[in-house]
Amino acid sequence: MLKIIFDQKIAEQWNKKAINPLQSWEWGEARKKMGIKLVRLGEFHQNQLTNVFQLTLHQIPATQLYIGYLPRSVFPNPEVLDMIKKIGQANNCIFIKIEPYETAVNLKNKISNLHLLHPQLKLSPHALFPSFTQILDLKSDKEVLLKKMKAKTRYNIKLAQKKGVVVKEATNTQGFAIFSQLYFATCQRQHYRGHNLNYHQIIFEHLKKNIAHILIAYYNETALAAYELFHFNNRLYYVYGGTCNQYRNLMGANLLMWETILLGQKLKAEYLDMWGSLPPRYNPNHPWAGFTRFKEGYGSEYLELCPSMDLVIKPLEYRLYNLAYQIRSYFL
Repeated sequence: MLKIIFDQKIAEQWNKKAINPLQSWEWGEARKKMGIKLVRLGEFHQNQLTNVFQLTLHQIPATQLYIGYLPRSVFPNPEVLDMIKKIGQANNCIFIKIEPYETAVNLKNKISNLHLLHPQLKLSPHALFPSFTQILDLKSDKEVLLKKMKAKTRYNIKLAQKKGVVVKEATNTQGFAIFSQLYFATCQRQHYRGHNLNYHQIIFEHLKKNIAHILIAYYNETALAAYELFHFNNRLYYVYGGTCNQYRNLMGANLLMWETILLGQKLKAEYLDMWGSLPPRYNPNHPWAGFTRFKEGYGSEYLELCPSMDLVIKPLEYRLYNLAYQIRSYFL
């Protein structure tokens, strides 16, 4: 049985069933604060909540049309897909983008036969999340984790420690200010079009109590690098990061990732999800090659996730939207 959920009282139960911070109750509240339409759909069996699906509905500027987004849920079954379609129709959506947080290898049959699950479900021509991430198992002790790293990464960690770099947690207003300054400076250097400051402030304010953590690497009084991490259920996620151009030879980012691993163990997380990556055997000249190689250094394993899918509700408008998307991407 499926129900649309409105009651705040179910928040704790909801979070126990959510499999990713983007499906957490707090994330939904943050998106609502931004003025985005939100729909929470609960799947029940014998009055017990079994799965959760949190959708956001985004209006296309200067139109009355919307695009729906279901990020990082379990793979929806046909009944859920039918309900999602009805929600999309009721909200004048062109399509609903669906990006489950499940491994592709476990879903090969479903992915190959999407039309059997729903006749309007298809692979998306453009994903929001990369199809690969890197995962590090945190259940081993420190010595085993260090041994799994690449020699250069271990060397850089020890170098940073030797040179006096220290890492502190600062999950507070001041820490967020330092993180955001480094993050946006990095976006500018790398020509990355990320979310704006207002977005990040709202996310942090809603997640700082139970989910978000900010770690900062310092050399004397200079902040070298900062991460915003999400801890949710049994996983720690490296979501956003920024660095400064000063003292890059001190390898502050390497020590910061090592301290991220130690924080994960302290929080009793079983895995560290590094949030996105190129696939194995990537092109070394790709713009993402640098941070993919950086993550590799920690002994992580590549994980291929379910590809992005679109549940098409308005076929004509969907074709026009994809054409406009291609033109916009070309000029950007």
